[in-house]
Amino acid sequence: MNYDLKDLRREYLRGGLQLTDLSADPIAQFELWMAQALEAQIPDPTAMVLATVAQDGQPSQRIVLLKGLDKRGFVFYTNLRSRKGLELHSNPKVSLHFPWHVLERQVSVCGVVQPLDRDEVADYFRRRPRESQIAAWASRQSRAIASRAELLERYKATEERFDQEDVPPPEFWGGFRVRPHQVEFWQGGAHRLHDRYQYTLQAEGNWAIDRLEP
Repeated sequence: MNYDLKDLRREYLRGGLQLTDLSADPIAQFELWMAQALEAQIPDPTAMVLATVAQDGQPSQRIVLLKGLDKRGFVFYTNLRSRKGLELHSNPKVSLHFPWHVLERQVSVCGVVQPLDRDEVADYFRRRPRESQIAAWASRQSRAIASRAELLERYKATEERFDQEDVPPPEFWGGFRVRPHQVEFWQGGAHRLHDRYQYTLQAEGNWAIDRLEP
């Protein structure tokens, strides 16, 4: 390497975050920040890191796309036989992370997943591009494969299988809603004195907000 990782750094100077800036509800606060991310036209604002944990305690992460949000939580879709699908089946506790670097912001979510009902899954699947629908059938997500050519052959076979008809959602493809019990909003600050606020769900159903040290 012709660079030293220890010397790579920058200051965060876009602005601070105060308690008075925050909504009492983390979903409303997230919706505001998402709207600002969309307005800023940052790349892939709905991309979120999903962390799951296997039965042996090994965590794993991958990026998925946020496809729904309401008072109940954060929605995404996946192959239910993939690594994440199997891990979610055995351990429904997850975390999400939205890395909005351009805005010097991060949002972290801790919660528990609940499977979506098949009507909701089918409704979203019908809205996907046909090519993505076919890919959902063709890919045995997370399994080893000999070559890309093999994957493309399976894709072509799936195209032929559903030629001239609608592509139905596979029974092994579904979605989850992450019901949050903790949400953190992070705004970068000068000299690494970042502003962090953590919402924690209370037994009564309201949210407590704590400022965290950076």
